[in-house]
Amino acid sequence: MIVIFGLSAFVSWRLRSKFNEYSQIGLSNGLSGAEVAQEMLRQNGIYDVRVMSVEGMLTDHYNPQDKTVNLSADVYYGRSVAAAAVAAHECGHAVQHKVAYGPLQFRSAMVPVLTVSSRYLQWVLLAGVLLLQSTPIPLAIGVGLFALTTLFSFVTLPVEFDASNRALAWIQTNGVVNQREYGYAKDALWWAAMTYVVAALGSLATLLYYASLLMGGRRSD
Repeated sequence: MIVIFGLSAFVSWRLRSKFNEYSQIGLSNGLSGAEVAQEMLRQNGIYDVRVMSVEGMLTDHYNPQDKTVNLSADVYYGRSVAAAAVAAHECGHAVQHKVAYGPLQFRSAMVPVLTVSSRYLQWVLLAGVLLLQSTPIPLAIGVGLFALTTLFSFVTLPVEFDASNRALAWIQTNGVVNQREYGYAKDALWWAAMTYVVAALGSLATLLYYASLLMGGRRSD
């Protein structure tokens, strides 16, 4: 867990460092992140998705519920390599939605269940640990719920990598970036993807920890 925590902190720092670095490199064609997003959506025949500006840093995301590509101000208004890469990545999710990309559909189907379970998960796990010597049932339920969270984390990985691949292919094919800028964009998106990898590994490590407590408690019985 300490290793995972340290790795997570390093990857988060590295992502912010890369984003800040590539935010200083202007895009040769002068397009803003919003313009890149709108053009990518248009060329993919997507006309029912809005591109919006949201507050915060690295808060960019695609919302399949209201069909919006939400870009942080630095990405929406920015005319940098980082802005283009992030904007295209989020539009990659919109393309996934349009073509009914399997992992994205599966992840979206899990959201309602996880929204409900997340409200009670920490309390179920706490009760399970406290009552383990009496009964393993609460902790077993908690482990089951946490397993769903871990599954969600791992299902997210192909969704994120695929969105990045779609983004990189599009910005290169359509001349949004030159060869040098393409390398920067690929590097930025790789570090963004690593945050999801570390999160999935952290979730798995936590799941194994609680599972070991459960198995240990059952053996002691």
